[in-house]
Amino acid sequence: MYKVLLHNDDYTTMDFVVDILVRVFGKSLEKATQIMLNVHNKGKAVCGIYPREIAETKVQTVHNLAGSKGFPLKSTMEKE
Repeated sequence: MYKVLLHNDDYTTMDFVVDILVRVFGKSLEKATQIMLNVHNKGKAVCGIYPREIAETKVQTVHNLAGSKGFPLKSTMEKE
């Protein structure tokens, strides 16, 4: 199993991060806001824990959506 993380940057809007958490990770608006604040305040936060293939897809989806909006939002995965 792998943890998928989002990393803070100075350009990606908080609203976009919340939207990613709702759309890609299936979080409620309340939970997405909590995670976004953790990303903002702590530099990164875990969005979910998945099998390797699913984690890879989530990371790629985040990068594709962020890139399409011109945001440098970074997502990574690490072994649980």
